[in-house]
This record gives sequence, C-alpha cells and structure tokens, in this order.
Amino acid sequence: MDYFIKDIVSILKNKIDLPEDEIKRQLEIPPDFKMGDYAFPCYSLSKALKKSPNVIASELAKTLHIRSPVVEIKATGPYLNFFLDKVIFSESVLKKMWDERERYGRNNIGADKTVVVDYSSPNIAKHLAVHHLRSALIGGAIYNIYSALGYNCVGINHLGDWGTQFGQLIVAYKKWGSEVIGKFCTVTDLNNLYVKFHQEAEKDPALEEEAREWFKRLETGDVEARKLWQNFKEASLKEFQKIYDMLGVHFDAFTGESFYNTMVEDTILEIKQKGLARLSEQALIVDLEPYNMPPCLLRKKDETTLYATRDIAAAEYRSKTYNFDKMIYVVGSEQKLHFKQVFKVLELMGYNWANYCVHVDFGLMKFKDGKMSTRKGKVVLLEDLLTEAVERIGKIIEEKNPSLENKDTVAKEVGIGAVIFADLSTKRNKDVIFNWDEVLNFEGETGPYVQYTHARLCSILRKYGKPVTADVNFKLLNEDETVVLIKSLWQFPSVILRAAESYESALICNYLIDVCGNLNRFYNTHRVLSDNEEITSARILLADATRQVIKNGLGLLGIHAPEQM
Repeated sequence: MDYFIKDIVSILKNKIDLPEDEIKRQLEIPPDFKMGDYAFPCYSLSKALKKSPNVIASELAKTLHIRSPVVEIKATGPYLNFFLDKVIFSESVLKKMWDERERYGRNNIGADKTVVVDYSSPNIAKHLAVHHLRSALIGGAIYNIYSALGYNCVGINHLGDWGTQFGQLIVAYKKWGSEVIGKFCTVTDLNNLYVKFHQEAEKDPALEEEAREWFKRLETGDVEARKLWQNFKEASLKEFQKIYDMLGVHFDAFTGESFYNTMVEDTILEIKQKGLARLSEQALIVDLEPYNMPPCLLRKKDETTLYATRDIAAAEYRSKTYNFDKMIYVVGSEQKLHFKQVFKVLELMGYNWANYCVHVDFGLMKFKDGKMSTRKGKVVLLEDLLTEAVERIGKIIEEKNPSLENKDTVAKEVGIGAVIFADLSTKRNKDVIFNWDEVLNFEGETGPYVQYTHARLCSILRKYGKPVTADVNFKLLNEDETVVLIKSLWQFPSVILRAAESYESALICNYLIDVCGNLNRFYNTHRVLSDNEEITSARILLADATRQVIKNGLGLLGIHAPEQM
C-alpha cells in the first residue's frame, strides 16, 4: 500500500543517495512474513559506497531512525527488512477493503489509455474445439485485468473468415454438399465437408487448384462465392456465440480477416511506395533477412493475399480507429515468427506504435493422446467438454449435497469454472495436460476448491446473521495465522499489476490458492463464531474481506463465485 511505502521511503531517503521514485521501485515484499513486511535490496548501493550489499544492509539497520508504523528494521543478508505495527497494518488493510469492497484491487493507472486485445480468433466453418480454449480464456482474463486497472479495453475476435480454405470449402460444398447438408447448414456439416475435401484432395491434387481459383473469385467479389461464404459465416457465428456465452467470454467487435479485405491493396501500395516490397519467384515480399528473419510474404504468385498482409492492414485500421496505447495479440506459440515479421514490417513502415504491439503466446491444450487435428476429423469439441464438466459436477453435488438449491446453476458455474481455472492456472507458455480427476478435485489447487472456500465463507456469514462492520477492535487480530491471512489479502492489488505486466493470469490463480490456504490455516486454528462478540465481529470482518477478495479474483478470471455449494 502507498501509505506504508511512503513511510518507508521517508525513513530511507535521508540515508541513501537514490531518488524517492527509485527507492519505491526497488522495495519488495518478502516471500515469508517472518522476514518482514517490506524489504529493500542494497545491491544498487554497493558500487557507490564501495561496500558489499550485506555490510550496507547491516550498517543501515543500525543507523536508520524507526518511527510508526515501522516497529523494527532488520538486516538479512543484502536485504534491509521493515516490520510494521500489526494493529496499524491490519486496521489499514481491512478498512481499505471495507471501503472499496468489489472495487478492491482496482486502480486507475490506465485512465485515458486504450488497450486492444485480439483473442479467440477461430476459423469459420470449423467447430470451437478444445485447442481454441486457451486464446479465448487468456484473452478474456487479460481484458478483465486491464479493465480493472482503468484501461479502456477493446476486445476483438479476429475471425479466420478469409483464405484459401474457403475456396476448398466452396469446392466441397458444390461437389458433395447435397450428401451431407440437410435443410439448414450447420458447422458440423461444414466441418464434414472440410474433412472430406482433404481426403479427396490426397487422391486428386487437382482439387487444390480448383479451390485456389474459387478463393480468387471470392476475393474479386464473385456473387455466388460471396453468398456461399456468407452462409458459412452466419452458421459458424451462431454456434460460436453459444460457446462464448457458456464461457462468459465477451467481445466488443467480431472483425475478421474479411473486414480488412478492401484495405489490403492500399496497404500493399503503401509498402511498395516506401520501398519495402519486391518480387521474389513471382511473389511479393518484404525482405527481412537483415533482421535475421525469413521474408514476409504479402501476396502469392496467384495474386491472393496472406495472413500477414491482412494483419498489417488490420493493425493500421486499429491504430486509426482506436488510437491504442497497446495492442495485445493472444495467439499460440507457433505463430511467434509470424508476429515478429508483422511487427517488423509495421516498424519499417514508420509506425512508432509498432513498438506497442505485443504477441502473448501460449502452449497447447492436450489430452493424453497429444495434439489434435481438425483436418483428420479427430477433435474434442469445446461444447462437449463443457457439457461433460457440468454433468460431472452435477453428479458430485447429488452425492454430497442433494438438497442444494439451484443445483443446475451451481453445477454449471462450478463445472465451467473448473475448466477455466485449469486452463488459466497453467503458465501460458506451458502446455495444459487436461485430467478430469485433477480439474474437478474439490481439495486440490483447483477452481472448485477456490469456489468452495468462497461458499464456505458465505455460509459463516449467514450463520452470523448480523451486518458486518469495520468498527472492530483490531488489536484482537494479532495472531500469526491472522496476520498472514491479512497480508495475503493486502497483496491482491500488486498481484493484479504483476499479472497485467506479464500477461499471466496464472499469477491470480496461484494467489487465490494461497489465500484459500492461509484462510484454512487461520480457520483451523481460530474459531470465527464464538460467544465473545468482540472477537467474533473482528474475525467476521476478516472472513468477509477474504470472501470479497476471492470473489474479485475469480471475477477477473471470468469465473462465478457461488454462495452455496
């Protein structure tokens, strides 16, 4: 909290030759509460003072003047550790939480700034499958986290609704559509056609050339091609929205690749005029060899454009439309080179904002049989996964609490929340290995465990049956387990900041697990409800504050916090 940091900076500033902002920047929170509430590393002073960091810390600990709320300054190796008055600390933290409630953890550092988040981006005419989950969830969490920091966020679903694959689909539709499509066209129908095309193309390679010709007709505005493409798109969007609603994922715009089709030629012309493009084997490229990258392909020899061309045009449009301060692309790790190329071309075009474009990459979602392929028709549908999660949780509720009100709603919130938490709690650069037993465990480091902890706190508050007040005796909240819990609640705002800086929602998941663990250690040692009303009211305030932090944290992840389970 700034209140405490300000006091520590005022103690240090007269003894060390560093600007106040630099002192503030270097202050850390020790990993163990026994090491203090704040720590200042003395490495940066070593060169000027010509002493080791350990000696500097030891000397400062002896000479610094202690004043409230600091009660002790102690050197531990190269660190200078500051200990705060427990009562002042607990009162400050819990009163701040009481005042801010659902706003606790939020701030306005992003006021008047815009962040564009590009996420999900599925391909039209294909089912949303398990491998689509990570982009949607990670992007949705980033959107929520930056919104909590006061940024104006624009969530864009950059649909894969353009490219040679639509030529393939049109060919398949015209040749075999009557065999697989009933009265209404569904994504299942389209996916079957896509799979069939590739099966047949292995036997008859001429189909690929026919598909390229149809896509070229689509690009030039052929009426039949455009009508078929529009039907494919509408059928897909209808199914996508159903899944997004289940996940609670929101977008401000569904502007896919096709949206930028009319802008592509102007973009190519601009790149040519700036002397960046040249022909190579009849294809138009930007040579990126001086930057240790392969060429960025803008247009193939058959005159069709590519992902890179459309992404460059899209970036230009977004800059003009949103005047963003940052643009975040949440796309898998296999596209690292693609985005390096796109960002480099934008930079070479003279756009300073290219430096504010970020590729947030992530690993795969896997089951035990490894990576899945839509082309061969082997795919785990996202709707099926979510439905199964809800059904499994429903069975657990029937076994453990059959009289629970709103069982169906709770099963949906916990089942889908379990899937979301399992994904987001895995560091994004790692692969997620999905395991039902682990995902739905109410006692492991899982979403159901965090949600159950929230419901348990709600139950305690219902049993208390009185209004919660911040007018309590904070001297009664001085036990070690209690202070550790309060300290973990106090760290929530800084965790949100770190999650935003690193685009890492796993930090919030891990934080919530720690809070629940600290709460359980507190709860197992101290009774919340007792005959002593003074102690009870103080501990109820702490219980309510913990409940609020868990709810706020789950909200950032897009997960509901049931009050009963």
